Amino acid sequence: MGVAFGFWEHRSPAPLVPVKLFASRVFVVANLVTFLVYAALGVVFFSLGIVLQVGAGASPIKAGLALLPVTVMMLLFSSRAGVFMNRVGARVPMTLGPLVAALGIALLTRIDSDVNYVIDVLGPTTVFGAGLTLMVTPLTATVLAAVPDDVVGLASGVNNAVARTAGLLAVAAVPLVGGLGGQGLTDPGQVLTGFATLMWSCVALLVAGAALAWLGVPAKRDHEPAARPPEYHCSTAAPPAAVTTSAEASA
Repeated sequence: MGVAFGFWEHRSPAPLVPVKLFASRVFVVANLVTFLVYAALGVVFFSLGIVLQVGAGASPIKAGLALLPVTVMMLLFSSRAGVFMNRVGARVPMTLGPLVAALGIALLTRIDSDVNYVIDVLGPTTVFGAGLTLMVTPLTATVLAAVPDDVVGLASGVNNAVARTAGLLAVAAVPLVGGLGGQGLTDPGQVLTGFATLMWSCVALLVAGAALAWLGVPAKRDHEPAARPPEYHCSTAAPPAAVTTSAEASA
């Protein structure tokens, strides 16, 4: 289906997804990283609540609050991740972010029937959230900066579609990869065993995403002088337009 869609779009006079988007190697790489990372995210978000309730006997509220550190980390530190990206370039955070997230997921494999909620759940999800916070802003910025200004909106839509598709396909594969088909999702022992397998699979996806980002995202070139941006510009890649005060306007 994907090949057929690409062929149709290439021949269409008014394509839904212009082929020129994929002329950018960085855009393609960033979307491949998105697919790998969001596949892992989809599995973690889906399966963590199940293993805590079925495998560890936690209440639905405790299971739901397990991912609260991810939200808190992203709310508090996403802007700082953007500052860090501006300083070192996108390749470093897009590589470190998935690796840190992978560490958090690896720590989740310690969940068992006698789980310590703070140490074995909230601690790892905080590490996981730190990795996502470090990665998401640079990933989005890289996707948008890799295409011409007139197709930035389309590029954002494509990247969002890639992320959602990755999550859906990964969740659909959970019963097969984790051995949780049939009555498997109601068997505590099987859920715990399958969860560990799923988490190590997610670690592999995130490490692959980190390697791809390191190899495919260009490093920041500090030796190149930055071009002076125009004072007024509506491009998404430009800084905010200069603000004119009332005193300057009257002068």
